[in-house]
Amino acid sequence: MATVTIYDQNNKQVGERELADEVFNSEVKEYLLHDMVRYQLAARRQGSAATKNRSAVAGGSKKPYRQKGTGNARQGTIRAPHFVGGGAAFGPSPRSYSFKLNRKVKKAALCSALSVRFQAEKMIVVNELNMDKISSKSFDQMIKKFELEGVLIVIDRPDSKLELSARNLKNVKVLRAEGVNVYDVLRYPNLVLTDAAVNEIEGAFVK
Repeated sequence: MATVTIYDQNNKQVGERELADEVFNSEVKEYLLHDMVRYQLAARRQGSAATKNRSAVAGGSKKPYRQKGTGNARQGTIRAPHFVGGGAAFGPSPRSYSFKLNRKVKKAALCSALSVRFQAEKMIVVNELNMDKISSKSFDQMIKKFELEGVLIVIDRPDSKLELSARNLKNVKVLRAEGVNVYDVLRYPNLVLTDAAVNEIEGAFVK
């Protein structure tokens, strides 16, 4: 099994631990990462673009003039698309851009993303992260001890002091273990996990 050094929040080595190879040191399948990122971004799209068709625009539905005898082309309504102010033809309508991915694909993609960070030595495990109060300045100083720029921090349980302290910092995001996802793991160049978060992630994947 792969091993990783455990640090405290002052970047001091305090021990080591083994990692489940099937989660943190598996084969990286780039096509799964691509599919999963597309899946996540598609699900975020609002799909709210819309235009008014001929039934939605203002205007009468009766014939603008009689069928014959005027010398003009016959018309049925001024709400037709070729009239100024008429409805749009084949315009966009609200829709969902989401698509389906199998559960096994999602799990394999997340394992690949975590393995990318571990194999590139861009993953740090800390024994715990504690904040005495909500303070972006203090949190920023703590992160700078690890000399990281752009970091995703994964914790095992809700921690309002930690989460609120990180909220205003650029290129820093705090996630709970149950919310860890491929897009955020790949978006941030560095990954920091608490020891308890590693246990929770492995418990969800290792049978």
